[in-house]
Amino acid sequence: MCGIVGYVGTAGACGKPLEVCLQGLRRLEYRGYDSAGVALVSPESDTVTVRRKAGRLSNLEDEIKRRPMPEATVAIGHTRWATNGAPTDINAHPHMSADGHVAIIHNGIIENASTLKMDLQSEGYVFSSGTDTEVAAKLLGKIANTIIEESGHPDLFEALRRMARMLTGAFTILAVDSRQPDIVVGARHDSPLVVGLGDGENFLGSDVAAFVAYTKEAMEVGQDRAVCIEGSKVTVTDFDGNVVTDSKRFTVDWDASATEKGGWDSFMNKEIHEDPAAVGNTLLGRFNTSGDIVLDEVRIDEDVFRSIDKIIVVACGTASYAGLVAKYAIEHWVRIPVEVELAHEFRYRDPILTPRTLVVAISQSGETMDTLMALRHAREQGSRVLAICNTQGASIPRESDAVLYTHAGPEIAVASTKAFVAQITAAYLLGLYLAQVKGTMYRDEIHQILDQLKAMPEKIEWVLQTQSDSVHEAAKRMIDAHSFLFLGRHVGYPVALEGALKLKEIAYTFTEGFAAGELKHGPIALVDEGEPVVVIVPSARGRDSLHNKVISGIEEVKARGAFTIVVAEEGDPDAERYADVVLWRPVCPTLLSPLVDVVPLQLFAMDMAMLKGYDVDKPRNLAKSVTVE
Repeated sequence: MCGIVGYVGTAGACGKPLEVCLQGLRRLEYRGYDSAGVALVSPESDTVTVRRKAGRLSNLEDEIKRRPMPEATVAIGHTRWATNGAPTDINAHPHMSADGHVAIIHNGIIENASTLKMDLQSEGYVFSSGTDTEVAAKLLGKIANTIIEESGHPDLFEALRRMARMLTGAFTILAVDSRQPDIVVGARHDSPLVVGLGDGENFLGSDVAAFVAYTKEAMEVGQDRAVCIEGSKVTVTDFDGNVVTDSKRFTVDWDASATEKGGWDSFMNKEIHEDPAAVGNTLLGRFNTSGDIVLDEVRIDEDVFRSIDKIIVVACGTASYAGLVAKYAIEHWVRIPVEVELAHEFRYRDPILTPRTLVVAISQSGETMDTLMALRHAREQGSRVLAICNTQGASIPRESDAVLYTHAGPEIAVASTKAFVAQITAAYLLGLYLAQVKGTMYRDEIHQILDQLKAMPEKIEWVLQTQSDSVHEAAKRMIDAHSFLFLGRHVGYPVALEGALKLKEIAYTFTEGFAAGELKHGPIALVDEGEPVVVIVPSARGRDSLHNKVISGIEEVKARGAFTIVVAEEGDPDAERYADVVLWRPVCPTLLSPLVDVVPLQLFAMDMAMLKGYDVDKPRNLAKSVTVE
């Protein structure tokens, strides 16, 4: 879950390696902000120069100002989300070999670190940190010296490959050696790594944000691959040293400015206001001249789709709630069962999978380890896997049979907002495409829904423009609340779950989301005088019985003293009559309503957190991309 960046150029020793690393770490800080560090190799120094500091990246920058670093030829940088060892200066990366010649940074967990550490300690090695990364650093330094003894010259690339064969767990490791001041080497197993291809310079990063300010040309690094970058050359091999020549290249389709706040007070606020564009961009290019859906990147034959008799969505957190919305829509349109599984539970319960099962893996980053392991299990059982993902070149789309990219642009705030609505939109497209292929709906019915879907960005914008003040006032009234209940029925249920998650994530408020029908089966015991209850009210159009049942639930909690905040369709007289605060949504089809219903809940969580003085972009204990199980 850490952010990593590496750089090498042909210009000789200069300040650019440090500049690239700090620039990259600023763009990667959303991946981890417990500590940060950089390592530089200068041809004039016999050892690697390292600076590292616990806390935010600004602490490292202050340390570098206090203790300037030399001009260099290569550099690596790291921003950490702690999985092994507390977030302290001594545990921050980079870590050094015993002789100071080698420095490494690491993303992941090395599961056999304790065994390797005991072996090294028996040889006299001393450790100062509590991290598995220091074990790898000491081991790599030992192997590098062994190679020099064997061959008479340093070969860090071979040393890293040898070490990679010894490690178990998940890891991406970058390393530099003061004796080879013109290379950076890397290795990956079950953890992300991508190459940036420049002119007279090359880059490594945990994702393209690390180097997008310098180049948009990138290359994937496959599973169990090692890479060596020089200023004018990139070499990829397997862990045995066999050269790999089929690494896929791609062009990043967004600009570096997309990772900047652009005048907004937070990335989260900026990204919520990008909800309409995220939906609109996810729809772009998905239709032919007749208005039918054409999913060019979905390279699964239509006959295979026609044979599908069950869909299983695997995802975690916010993505799983997007999957729950998809379940309601796809079952209604395609008439096949859809299950939604938490990815970390999926493969441990021995799920029933066949070649006629389509597994849909949803992940914003495309690197969520739990989801990646679930899709690998599904493919081993013979099922097809389709990924819904927001990140080009990530592991999940690479290892799936097909991918639907959401085109939401980079999402920097840890709490997902625009990625959620984009994932729902992609799932709608998948459902309507299956209905088109299977013939479960008439063509004009599909086109009518697509027209309604294309109108949703404007409706989301209406919510942002008209409801923000009401949301802010509600947040101010609830600032001292100790807990919340969120309730919803039908597609409002996953929206309630997502709204509750947002409040937990960034406002640190104890919150639970429930299906509204469960209220009388237990949760109503939690309702006390002044208890805030947030309710997603379905439209009275079409399903008035469902609407009436939710209104009855509002009456029940109000009778017990609850303070009710409801999201309801504009002009709903019952909502206005029974709720303390009403946040309006424009008229839209029920199945598409989550795209607008979630927006005021995103704003509410953000406003609550900001009023409490919290950093909404970087909530405590959380990282953007969970790349360990």
